[in-house]
Amino acid sequence: MHALFVPLWLTLKVALFATLIAAAIGIALGWWLARRPFPGRSVVDSLLMLPMVLPPTVIGYYLIVLIGRNGILGQYLDRWFGINLIFTWQGAVIAASVVSLPLVYKGARAAFEEVDGRFANAARTLGAGELEVFLRVSLPLAIRGIAAGVMLAFARAMGEFGATLMIAGNLPGKTQTLSIAVYEAVQAGNDRQALWLTLVISLVCIGVLVASGRLLQARH
Repeated sequence: MHALFVPLWLTLKVALFATLIAAAIGIALGWWLARRPFPGRSVVDSLLMLPMVLPPTVIGYYLIVLIGRNGILGQYLDRWFGINLIFTWQGAVIAASVVSLPLVYKGARAAFEEVDGRFANAARTLGAGELEVFLRVSLPLAIRGIAAGVMLAFARAMGEFGATLMIAGNLPGKTQTLSIAVYEAVQAGNDRQALWLTLVISLVCIGVLVASGRLLQARH
């Protein structure tokens, strides 16, 4: 049971923090790109959706180049703050947040685009600033679509494998998430453990998908 609960707890922790990061960034970007067209918007949209189509190992390599100990940002984090994200659960959080970001962003943008602009214009006429319009008008009206995207991002973060393995490695009790534990169990020939791990992650993801589907249906 220890082999089941330790990676499960780590997976839930990583997925939760990754989803919070992806939600904060994805909602802000979705609102920004949904408000009005601007030159290069399609390019920005394509870049934000790139993690959906790139192989996870490619994303992992980009992250190593960016936040590795000798990476573009990683060398300064190590030199100035003594922070090394490679082979840590925090590194797994970053990897999972990157691959799950497109789900939050796309859901948030679609939800904001469906909000009737007359409500926001009426709020501005009454003297509301852009932040107040976002918090009191746009966000409440788009919350169901955003919540559905956040739930899907959480499920995606739970199942992340390639980028997480490259950044965080496979350290039992420290960075070994459920998906990596399944892989290791299969490689070791421990079919019983692999079955239990697979069932657990499948049930959690099915529950998330059902809940997000109901939220999307409630929007219409």
